[in-house]
Amino acid sequence: MANFLFWIFSALAIAAALTVVINKNPVYSALSLVVTLFSLASIFVLLEAYFLAALEILVYAGAIMVLFLFVIMLLNLKREETPPPYMKVQVALGIFVAILFIVFAALSLKMGFSDVIAQSVPGTANFGDISQVGKVLFSKYFFPFEVASLLLLVALIGTVYLAKRRLT
Repeated sequence: MANFLFWIFSALAIAAALTVVINKNPVYSALSLVVTLFSLASIFVLLEAYFLAALEILVYAGAIMVLFLFVIMLLNLKREETPPPYMKVQVALGIFVAILFIVFAALSLKMGFSDVIAQSVPGTANFGDISQVGKVLFSKYFFPFEVASLLLLVALIGTVYLAKRRLT
């Protein structure tokens, strides 16, 4: 049953992530991102990492998505009527990268990459526990964690500055 649910939630996450990228309306893209984040939280629950699942919902689907929607509404993004001339090059490059990704994913699955992933999943009893996440976050990943928070702060300040400049 867990394998079936994993495939359902992973297919939902992939479909919602594709909707985020493909959709032209930024609000609908943000809402599709919420579906993606809830699907990932469901996969964390299947891995019995309940704390990570709760963080995924509270922090990402909650706080970060409110921030994204605030930025979208603040910038008042509208749909472009005519695509820029370089859009054809971007679409062709995107299709090429997508095909390249699918080929590499198929090759890695054919060569037994899935066995390596299955062996690398931690089998400890406290996987996803608060103390385990805290130890790893504030020791090994402390610097990347602080850099990510600084980038979010700079992005928020830049957004407010651009919106204020546009209004004046």
